Amino acid sequence: MALFAFLMGIAFVGGAIFASSNYWLDQILGADKTTPEIDTSIPPGVEPGTIASIVEQAGPAVVKIETFVSTNQRSNPFFNDPFFRDFFGQFTTPQQKVQQGIGSGFIISKDGYILTNEHVVEGAEEIQVNLVGREKPLPARVIGYDYDLDLAVLKIDAGEDLPVLKLGNSNDIAVGSWVIAIGNPYGLDHTVTVGVISAKGRPVSVQNRNYRNLLQTDASINPGNSGGPLLNLRGDVIGINTAVAQAQGIGFAIPSDTVRSVLNDLIKEGKVRRGWLGVEIQDVTPTVAEHLGLPNLEGVLIRNVLSGGPAERAGLQQGDVILSIDGKKVKDSDELLEQLRLIGPDKRVEVTVWRDRKSTKVTVALGERQ
Repeated sequence: MALFAFLMGIAFVGGAIFASSNYWLDQILGADKTTPEIDTSIPPGVEPGTIASIVEQAGPAVVKIETFVSTNQRSNPFFNDPFFRDFFGQFTTPQQKVQQGIGSGFIISKDGYILTNEHVVEGAEEIQVNLVGREKPLPARVIGYDYDLDLAVLKIDAGEDLPVLKLGNSNDIAVGSWVIAIGNPYGLDHTVTVGVISAKGRPVSVQNRNYRNLLQTDASINPGNSGGPLLNLRGDVIGINTAVAQAQGIGFAIPSDTVRSVLNDLIKEGKVRRGWLGVEIQDVTPTVAEHLGLPNLEGVLIRNVLSGGPAERAGLQQGDVILSIDGKKVKDSDELLEQLRLIGPDKRVEVTVWRDRKSTKVTVALGERQ
């Protein structure tokens, strides 16, 4: 009897434990007691204010740009045989469009204006823009471009309002600030890289192009990234990714403030209108400063005054040193050219020059640089 009671107790306790475990299993897994499946149709949540949220919001406004040129490629080796050509005559082959390059860009207006680099579309006979969510690319036309600044504006007709990115203030970005680059390096759509602003105001020469005021970043920028946006943590564009240095961790972008200063010209005029003095210039050297009695090395020496130009009409002379324009100091040749670009043509400016060991002011009506 004692053994029977013991066995019954074990059975009761085991049944209670089994029932209890089944009860809680029912509550967790459901009455069918099957393992729940992960719902892959629901995308993972994105926390607001994070890099992921910025990329999600900005991504649809970033585009992939493909350019094409015509070529006459002979596919039949007999066409290269002189005997074959002499016997059968000259043959012509139809032109074929071949891909020239891949770059990036971003939409700045709902009706389809796009910013990119000039070198992305340079020499292209056909331009196609790939939008997020569309299977087929759209043809694009060049509205305006500038070689020196390496900027171009394209236009597409999408038939609907498009997502856009806002140009931020690159002057406000501090060295060390986090930035995000989005583009299509090596054709890999919407690649995201993150880094910081390493420096500002960098002069960089790439082939025959001289950039004067670039943002430097350690965010990876590779071929195909050119023309894509560099974003701050508010999702504003503070630069256009453009030049790649021959070293890891060094990339460059055109500041958004530079873009904003010429955007109206690019869209309305198709080019950037620059002020023109009509002089040949050089930077001040220690020898020049000593010879002319200059107090420092700042300023730009006029080596030659072009006949019939604005400078000649205003009375500027060979040997004058330009110290300032409208009260803004001119430190070197690059700064003078940048000031003339910002002022534009058809403006009257007060030029302060160093002449006969003293400063004098001359009013000049600027022309337009061709």
